Parts: sequence; C-alpha cells; structure tokens
Amino acid sequence: MSEITPELVRHLGVLARIQLSDAEVERLTGQLDVIVDNIAKVSEVATPDVVATSHPIPLENVFRADVPGDMLTVAQVLQNAPDAASDRFRVTAILGEEQ
Repeated sequence: MSEITPELVRHLGVLARIQLSDAEVERLTGQLDVIVDNIAKVSEVATPDVVATSHPIPLENVFRADVPGDMLTVAQVLQNAPDAASDRFRVTAILGEEQ
C-alpha cells in the first residue's frame, strides 16, 4: 500500500491550483494509490542486468534510397496547366503592385 492520503491529494490540488471536492479527493486518492503501486511493481522488476530501452522493438530505416528517376519535360509539366507563359505556370497576382 502506498502513502497516498487525502491530505496529500488536497495538497497536490493546491499546488496545481485545482479546486477539488471531497468526492474528487476520495476518487483521486484511490486512483493515485493504484498508479504509485503499479510504478513500485515495475521498479521491483527493473534490475541492473536489464538494459533500459527507449523503444521495445529495434527501429530501422524504412525509406528507399534517394535515386533520381525519369524527369518530365517542361511541355509534359505544363500540359494540364490552366495558363502558362515562358515555360512557367501563370497565376494571378496575390501581392500588391509594390512587390
């Protein structure tokens, strides 16, 4: 059994600036007690010969090699453009004339 008491929960509520009703204090006391007990159980299992891990499964790079492929010609790129000029997409201006 851990040492979580209703007084400790009220104190934590004051530190967190959370107003807790008596019902909330009782509920949180039980919940925090279970959490602390479970953490204690995990701490018992952790031994010096068990290496700490940040991820339970070894990670590996799943990306393919960055190899350049076939390139489109300017005509192929612009063939479906609504408007083009001088081998570029033509769009309406979004900035003022001062730009």
